[in-house]
Amino acid sequence: MMEDVRTRAGYVALVGRPNVGKSSLMNALIGEKLSIVTPRAQTTREKVLGIYTESGVQIIFVDTPGLLEPSYALHRSMLAAAIEAVRDSDLVLLLPDATRAAELPSAEAVQELRARSAVLFVAINKMDAAGEAAAASLTEWSQRALGKLPLRISATTEDGVGMLRDALVAALPESPFFYPEDELAVQSVRFFVEELIRETVFEEYEQEIPYATVARIDEFKEDRTPVYIRATLYVERESQKPIIIGRQGAGIRRLGQLSRAKIEKFVGSPVYLDLWVKALPNWRNKVSALQYLGYPAPPADDHK
Repeated sequence: MMEDVRTRAGYVALVGRPNVGKSSLMNALIGEKLSIVTPRAQTTREKVLGIYTESGVQIIFVDTPGLLEPSYALHRSMLAAAIEAVRDSDLVLLLPDATRAAELPSAEAVQELRARSAVLFVAINKMDAAGEAAAASLTEWSQRALGKLPLRISATTEDGVGMLRDALVAALPESPFFYPEDELAVQSVRFFVEELIRETVFEEYEQEIPYATVARIDEFKEDRTPVYIRATLYVERESQKPIIIGRQGAGIRRLGQLSRAKIEKFVGSPVYLDLWVKALPNWRNKVSALQYLGYPAPPADDHK
């Protein structure tokens, strides 16, 4: 008679203020780059799911947009996605930033986190760049506001990451695996190609341009070499198009070259990347435009 091998599996939501290192931590926990990472806040706009499977354990990490104070429709959609992950995941991991100890989740976010107290973990990130005073301040806040003694980690150096993963594994429910053992991601290749293009926009352009830009794939033909990808960069105003394109097309050529190199590494084959730029006026604050671009609509009471 075969021995019954029990497995553990579950979803773990990574939540926190913008730019606390959620994406870097998910990449470190999985061991692969799935979420894009830039030094700017609000890089993550949609939930990104990454899968860690090893030794009878499967964790589906949910990288979420930051717990921010929304100022327009896209922000409200992002916040709703983060709150949904807090409510629906098996475990919740809050990441305070040790380098910005004064920037704490809002009272509304704390209320949502307290409602999941039984499955809530707290890990103070960026300890490699902060002192003991910041860690002590955040520890005191975590114990007082959430009743949790936090771990201390650095997603960049991976100090404490293994210990954190072990703590999450121990708290997972017994469950069959949700995905095949060799899968690392839930979203499609197209999604990650769009994200790599958007990451490059964040790296190459300044001020408002990265926040006003979104990439969407129009064609993806894998049955040829090189793989043909046609993508459109949507901006909010006609005046932003020439900034992306650059003088005599130099800007978009460089953007295409840098994006193509990332995409080729990700898909493992040569790529022909055909980039276009279009204006979709005020898309971040129009529910219809957000839905056209594939973003979840903000909560019903925010529809305007």
